[in-house]
Amino acid sequence: MNRHERLSKLLDIVGQRERADVEELAAELDVSAATIRRDLDHLAEQQLLARTRGGAVATSIAYDLPLRHKAARHAPEKQRISAAAARLAQPGMVIGLNGGTTTTEVARSLATRADLAEPGSPGLTVVTNALNIANELVVRPHIKIVVTGGVARQQSFELTGPLATHILQEITLDLLFLGVDAIDPEHGAYAHHEGEASINRLMASRAARVAVVADSSKLNRRAFAQICTTDAIDTLVTNTGVDAEVLDAFEAAGTTVLTA
Repeated sequence: MNRHERLSKLLDIVGQRERADVEELAAELDVSAATIRRDLDHLAEQQLLARTRGGAVATSIAYDLPLRHKAARHAPEKQRISAAAARLAQPGMVIGLNGGTTTTEVARSLATRADLAEPGSPGLTVVTNALNIANELVVRPHIKIVVTGGVARQQSFELTGPLATHILQEITLDLLFLGVDAIDPEHGAYAHHEGEASINRLMASRAARVAVVADSSKLNRRAFAQICTTDAIDTLVTNTGVDAEVLDAFEAAGTTVLTA
């Protein structure tokens, strides 16, 4: 396990347990206590957790980690999910993408689809509130980028707030790829931050179809702020190996499930 993976794992553990001890973390991750202390000090400096005597405790931001730390989580699964999701897009569509590591991978998969870049192809129009996605796609001549207004959040690079709603109220989307922090077959999709949930909810309401892209760690869970109910989700794209009962519950709720 390299340092990047270890930092992500530490944040996962502290976030899930709310409190962790240095000696326990060292034993669990098979590294020295001194290494754990240095790692916790580093994460505390970035305000991703709070140091305590002998350990660390979660802060609210630990549940909403910057993309550079989130990116290493379930990376192979996210790449397979994104490739499968990108195949849902058709030339000429207006596509919506909110922020997140999985939707960023979807954007990359869309950008590298050869059929969309063929001469004479209508390409795509992509509407996003994620600055990092806009930055990656703006150099693609076959993709027209529309960026919402709003105030940028450092943790996710998403634009939120009243300024972000204005343009979304004026447009329609053929297909929204929706990244979530949690999704439950009974209650729907969720985000940890209420501002992001509000913008994502508006994006979903403007879309003819909504495809949630989420790895299995986010399934059968709920978070702080609801984005939309399950009946607003047309498709769930996730990885293989998910409990069949969970997938059946989504299908029973009317959501088409694709696994990759």
